[in-house]
Amino acid sequence: MNMVDRLPLEGLRGELRLDEPLARYVSWRAGGRARRLYRPADLDDLSAFLSRLPADEPLLFIGLGSNLLVRDAGYPGSVVLMHAAGRHPELLDGLLYAEAGVASPKVARFAARNDLAGAEFLAGVPGTVGGALAMNAGCYGAETWDIVARVLTIDRRGRQRKREAGEFATGYRHCALKDGARLGQDEWFAAAWFRLAPGDGTAARARIKGLLAMRVATQPLDLPNAGSVFRNPPNGHAARLIETCGLKGLARGGARVSEKHANFIVNPKGAACAADIEWLIETVRSTVRDRTGVDLVPEVRIVGGAA
Repeated sequence: MNMVDRLPLEGLRGELRLDEPLARYVSWRAGGRARRLYRPADLDDLSAFLSRLPADEPLLFIGLGSNLLVRDAGYPGSVVLMHAAGRHPELLDGLLYAEAGVASPKVARFAARNDLAGAEFLAGVPGTVGGALAMNAGCYGAETWDIVARVLTIDRRGRQRKREAGEFATGYRHCALKDGARLGQDEWFAAAWFRLAPGDGTAARARIKGLLAMRVATQPLDLPNAGSVFRNPPNGHAARLIETCGLKGLARGGARVSEKHANFIVNPKGAACAADIEWLIETVRSTVRDRTGVDLVPEVRIVGGAA
C-alpha cells in the first residue's frame, strides 16, 4: 500500500473510489483508471480532502469530462469529480453565483428564468462552470470571461480564495493568473460570480432554444464526443481545413472523425480506446499541417501515461 492509500480520511463526507474507470466520467467514454477518485460533498469537504494530500500528489479536476482525454494507462494520482447534478445557481447581491461543478447550460437557463441577459451562450457549452472558466469557453460570439465579476479558487492545501476578474489574463480559449500561479496545478476554480444585464426572459429562452437547435443540426451530439478537438486558427475554421484535407470519416479502432462535423472525433459504440482517439488527433493535425501549412492547436487536454 502506498502513501496516498494511507491518507487519513476520517471526517470526510464525500464519496471515495479506488482504481476507478474514468471512461465513466469523460464524454468520450474512453480511457484508463484513476488511482483514487473523490466526489466531495461540498466545497468545505473538498478543502478537507485536499489538505490531506501530499504536496507532490498528481491532481486532476473533472467536471462533465468534456475536452478531456485520459490515456489508457490511467491517471496516476487523485481525481476530483466536481460535477454535482443537485447543485444550482443562485442570485447573490445582484450577481449570479454558481459553483464550478454546475453544468454551464444550467446557468444559462437559470439566468433566463430570472430575466437576465448575456448568459444564453452557455447553453451551448458542453461542460461545467469550472471548465468554462479554465478555458474561457465560448460559442456564437460570446466567451465566459465576458461576464465574470469574480471567482473563488481553491489550492492544493484546500485554501479557498476570492479573486477579481482583473487578476486574470484571458483570450481565445485561454485563461491564466497574472501573478504566476498555475491554474490546474496550483489553483483550481471552485465557483464564480457572473455579472449579467437585466433582460427579457422570454427572449433569452427563445435564443437558447435557437442555439441548441443549431448545435443539434450541426454537431454529432448523439454520439460520444469531447466537443471541438482543435481551436479555430486565426481567420479560419478548423473543421473546414480538416474537411478540405479529406479527413471526414477517418477511423481507427472504434473512433472516427465525424462526418457531420469534421472538428469532432466520435466514439459511436464506446469501443474505442484512448490510443485510437489520440492517434486520430495527431494524424489529423499532421495531415492538415503538411497539406495547408496550418498547425492546428488542440482544445482537448490529454492526461495520464501511455498504456
